[in-house]
Amino acid sequence: MHPDEQRATFALLLHAALADGLKSDAERAALRRITEGFPGADGSAFNPWTVYQEVLGGKLSVAAAVAALKTPEAKMLAYEMALGVCDTDGPPNPAEQTFLADLRTALALPAGAMAVEQAADQIAAGPVPPVLPAETKAPAVAAVNLAALEKSVLHYAILNGALELLPQNLATMAIVPLQMKMVYGVGKAHGYTLDRGHIRDFLATAGAGLAAQAVEGYARKLLGGLVRGALGGGMVGGLGRMATGAATGAAVTFAATYALGHLAIRYYGGGRRMETAVLKDTYAKLLGDGRAAFGEHRGEIERRAATLSPSDVINLVRAP
Repeated sequence: MHPDEQRATFALLLHAALADGLKSDAERAALRRITEGFPGADGSAFNPWTVYQEVLGGKLSVAAAVAALKTPEAKMLAYEMALGVCDTDGPPNPAEQTFLADLRTALALPAGAMAVEQAADQIAAGPVPPVLPAETKAPAVAAVNLAALEKSVLHYAILNGALELLPQNLATMAIVPLQMKMVYGVGKAHGYTLDRGHIRDFLATAGAGLAAQAVEGYARKLLGGLVRGALGGGMVGGLGRMATGAATGAAVTFAATYALGHLAIRYYGGGRRMETAVLKDTYAKLLGDGRAAFGEHRGEIERRAATLSPSDVINLVRAP
């Protein structure tokens, strides 16, 4: 992509994240940290933090961003990424549907765009039941197999790290839904029935907002740069100045998934009595554990990536 097209696509990612109003202060703060963390003039042709300010201030509209996309390939890529952001926590809500429809029209996309949208919707709808009467505690729970839960968390961390190594945007779309599926499974093991709203709030409170995670993942691929500070107050900083690109994405996503899974085990295992400040602090510490564990499991991540095909992604999300 031409640098101007990179800048325009990043702006559309932010517009997609803001399409539903983004009432969550945690999401907004996470987006701000992400954009502040990407290298500016030293690592890319534009400063993402400036783009974030222009989008929030109404100075960089969707129409202006679309006008900067000159090739059909750039337009399609931008749409796929924006779609992935809107689909992070389930099928797009009415505001997001309106945003995507308007974006499709503005980009004058070919008919193939609908196939991508259908695949994204299947991923978004897969991991967690969309509507439940309430988040409840089961009357009785069998003894929790902690070792099995920890094994499951490691499985999801390796899988999500492997998805980061795949070039297809469809794989990136699956990462957050799989994290939600993981948290749902941990809650269920402890007797809690969770809906999407509860899981979204849990992740946002910890400092891993869903829309922000999606923007960070796509931006990392788009810019090919390092994130110096991101979700949870410096997600990537401890990884060191390692090679940019897919390896960085795999490390970040492995660490985040690992930390979220172990945080969920502690939170639901403790009866959901963890205060917000403790939740955030615990997540930050668990990120460190995830970063340390990445090196040990890097070979497994690469081997898992070698076995995955685009057709596997939807099945991974939808499988029980």
